[in-house]
Amino acid sequence: MNFLITFFAGIGQVGYEVILAVAPIVILFVLMNFLSFKLRRKRFLDIMKGFLITTIGLVLFLHGVNVAYVPGGQHLGTAIASLANNQILIPLGFVMGFLVGFAEPAIHVMVKQVEELSEGRIHAKVMLAVISIGIGLAVGLSMWRLLAGFSLYYFLVPGYGLAFVLGAKVDKIFLSMAFDNGGVATGPMCSTFILSMSVAIATQIDGRDPIIDGFGVVAMIALTPILSTLVLGFIYKQKDKRDQRSKEKLQKLEEQQ
Repeated sequence: MNFLITFFAGIGQVGYEVILAVAPIVILFVLMNFLSFKLRRKRFLDIMKGFLITTIGLVLFLHGVNVAYVPGGQHLGTAIASLANNQILIPLGFVMGFLVGFAEPAIHVMVKQVEELSEGRIHAKVMLAVISIGIGLAVGLSMWRLLAGFSLYYFLVPGYGLAFVLGAKVDKIFLSMAFDNGGVATGPMCSTFILSMSVAIATQIDGRDPIIDGFGVVAMIALTPILSTLVLGFIYKQKDKRDQRSKEKLQKLEEQQ
């Protein structure tokens, strides 16, 4: 019983914050339904049930983040940083970033929408893997920055410069999608677990300031999925060009015959 009391301590505050965030959306939907949508009663009730389930899910999820995810990241960061070989932080950072990105709920929602809107041309699993690889690279590079001690600008300035260069070479759908992917990648899973782990690691490395060196990983997580998505878009565009050339050659052969 004491365990349950301790575990659920603070859930009321989380619930209050979630309700404040969700309530305006629900009120707006109800108002628009009354004035414009006029959905059937069953459909309207199904959507309201969805809002209720979403609210409960967000409360439990965010409370779980506060109770377990953030402390877990801190303890894991402290344990990793205390290893004899600090260079292992880089590959471990990549693996942790990839796994956390793969579990990020916002990313799953995004990639499913992409697959639906592209009519299956861009597969959800491919996009999920690309974004997760981007997050893994972000965390791995952040660990390298922690060890080397150089400025975040050395990544962000050329990184966004490269993003604009690649953006000019891909289809518009990939350009828009890339920057949205950068946003969803910094969801609650990444920005809590990875950030707390990074700060904990910075506190264990001599000569590193957890405020200056520990933070910045979320900025990296926002950048690298943009680049990985644009690279995927560039690959798709090159593939489309090859397919188009093959079709043209085939048509010429048919005309000659």
